[in-house]
Amino acid sequence: MTIIEEGTPGGRGLSLETGKVAKQAGGACWLRAGDTVLLASATMAAEAREGLDFFPLTCDYEERKYAVGKIPGGFIKRGGRPSEKAILTSRLIDRPVRPLFPAGMRNDVQIVCTSLSVDHDNPPDVYAVVAASTALMISDIPWNGPIGCVRIGRIGGEWVVNPTVAQIEESDLDLIVAGTSEAVNMLEAGADEVDEAEVIEAIALAHTVIKEQCAMQVRLAEKVGKAKREVQLSVLPAAIVDAVRAKAGVEIRAAIQNPDKASRESGLSELKKEIVARLLPDFSDAESDLDAAVEKVVKEQIRSLIIEERRRPDGRSPEDIRTITCEVGLLPRCHGSGLFTRGQTQVLTTVTLGSTDDAQQIDGLEGDLEKRYMHFYNFPPYSVGETRPLRGPGRREIGHGCLAERALVGVIPPRETFPYTLQLTSEVLESNGSTSMGATCGSTLALMDAGVPVKAPVSGIAMGLMTRDDQYVVLSDIQGMEDFSGDMDFKVAGTSNGITAIQLDTKIAGLSAEIIEATLRQAQSGRQHILERMLASIEAPRADLSRFAPRMITVKINPERIGEIIGPGGKTIKKLEADTGADISIEQDGTIYISAVDADAGDRAAAAIKAIASDVEVGTDFTGKVTRIMGMGAFVEFAPGKEGLVHTARLSETPIRRPDDAVKLGDEIRVRVIEVDPQGRVNLTAVGLDQPFDPANIPALPPSSRGPGGAPRGDRGGRPNRSDRPGGSGPRSDDNGGDDMPRARFRPRR
Repeated sequence: MTIIEEGTPGGRGLSLETGKVAKQAGGACWLRAGDTVLLASATMAAEAREGLDFFPLTCDYEERKYAVGKIPGGFIKRGGRPSEKAILTSRLIDRPVRPLFPAGMRNDVQIVCTSLSVDHDNPPDVYAVVAASTALMISDIPWNGPIGCVRIGRIGGEWVVNPTVAQIEESDLDLIVAGTSEAVNMLEAGADEVDEAEVIEAIALAHTVIKEQCAMQVRLAEKVGKAKREVQLSVLPAAIVDAVRAKAGVEIRAAIQNPDKASRESGLSELKKEIVARLLPDFSDAESDLDAAVEKVVKEQIRSLIIEERRRPDGRSPEDIRTITCEVGLLPRCHGSGLFTRGQTQVLTTVTLGSTDDAQQIDGLEGDLEKRYMHFYNFPPYSVGETRPLRGPGRREIGHGCLAERALVGVIPPRETFPYTLQLTSEVLESNGSTSMGATCGSTLALMDAGVPVKAPVSGIAMGLMTRDDQYVVLSDIQGMEDFSGDMDFKVAGTSNGITAIQLDTKIAGLSAEIIEATLRQAQSGRQHILERMLASIEAPRADLSRFAPRMITVKINPERIGEIIGPGGKTIKKLEADTGADISIEQDGTIYISAVDADAGDRAAAAIKAIASDVEVGTDFTGKVTRIMGMGAFVEFAPGKEGLVHTARLSETPIRRPDDAVKLGDEIRVRVIEVDPQGRVNLTAVGLDQPFDPANIPALPPSSRGPGGAPRGDRGGRPNRSDRPGGSGPRSDDNGGDDMPRARFRPRR
């Protein structure tokens, strides 16, 4: 039987349906918002997995190109590995859902959300979280939901709930909030230097909509009436935990207070072995429980130390930041590099500048786009003193790279003023907490070292939380042990003017508005401290780019003359690239981007393009190449695709009888335009160029070379006709339509 619950949370129509499809799943929800339709299923294994010390939850978001009426590009039409957007949406589902499962649960749970239909008015990512929550609510899986998920934008100072794709592009804030009816437990945001107070206001607005979404799910679950299944939870025997706490608590508390990660972990490892050996005679059949009990007491002692004494394992107070050092320009051949070290977290970031052709083309469900700013994050095993096989990036690496990318994309100069594609790569060299924010700071250093004129430098910080009953302590710049033992990982990045990115994950049911506000306020102070240390190493972007970076030149021409630049079948532009060594890209609006490692090559290409796209003016000097020699003179290509005739009498200061007495095919000579006749044919001279142009001083042709009416004598048929000769009257853009125009030269601007 189909059961439907409908509502309009936040003013947006939403329909939740179950009982019609996927009936063998533990729970299935058919969600519809506008023309966006998602199917989410939640299924749990019958038995718990033995020997696990974590909850085996898998969340997958499956993109389907048929959802937007597309056939996948390339050779593999079935579709291959998930896109970056699909991976990020899978993480978006996992992060708010995971904390609400019962502690000690070891049954495999799989959540699969599939996009069946997607419109541009209702982006599917936030609705995927709602659909997954609904599937869990109506399933037999024990779970302490529901949760809602809302996107908040701001356009012209006005808040927009669940904005469309077009509105997201206009918004100065893209904030995603998830949580229960009582509290927020996940944040994800990109912003254009938005003030902390405004972010808090947006979170409060989102939570009102979340409550409406949660109420809809509760009503649907009441209609379904499915009972939750009893599962076996992994719970440590209280007697073992009490024994470890009583007989080793003081030793553990002393061992955790060591500022050096390696020696602390080594000392704790030896102490754990000693404690287990000491207590094993009393619990001979529970060695694995003893190991787990020691870990539990370690976490308790860290929490107790911070809450009771406001002292952290490395001796810092809750607000203190670890020692920071910054270096730039380490790698001479890279276009820019920055090394950011904070305590025992160290990240090396490099910048590579490329042409517009190097931009990443993304074929997504929400539309095609061109990405000119990219950030990649690598986390090798040696950064934490481990060994493991090197594979491709996992979900964590992609998520961290995306966060650092989002933190800086808003300060990257626009394409119109800085027409480069930028690729940043962060290599984590050492890790002890918050490498993603280390990558953010390293990216700022590398960009400034590369001479990229960023709008403002960006710094980032990871905030932690320790709670006990109604007590809480917010921690600035958390290290790995505090992240592992604490209740949240709240990353905030921004400039001196405001926030550019946020990412919040919690291990508890949620955060109150008071804790969120306190965290953002404390993070602001920490970010400013870090930024001051960064600016001590490089105050502003370098004035010049690296000598190894390509030079980009932008030329604007009349779009109607694009065909002249391209030439028949791309002949003109190919020749221009071959002659200068520059890469040339043409936009449909007439903007031309020239990329060349050699600045002179770029200048030559720009000059040639301007010559082609502009009307030939009498009196203009050029350096051209002799392309043909005829009895009446020599033809010189003075601009790509444009030729003019230099009469024999105007080829040399001294009299000559034949053109080849003065020039040979392929010679480069200086010429001046002295006439453009009504048919667009160009006449040139190679003499008198050292003097300013004066029509009265144009060398006259001898009488024998002039025909009736004073026109130069000769076979006009020897000149190229209008269809063959590009000079002055060459093919216009409409002559190059259809298959003759190389379409790869055109890329719609995004």
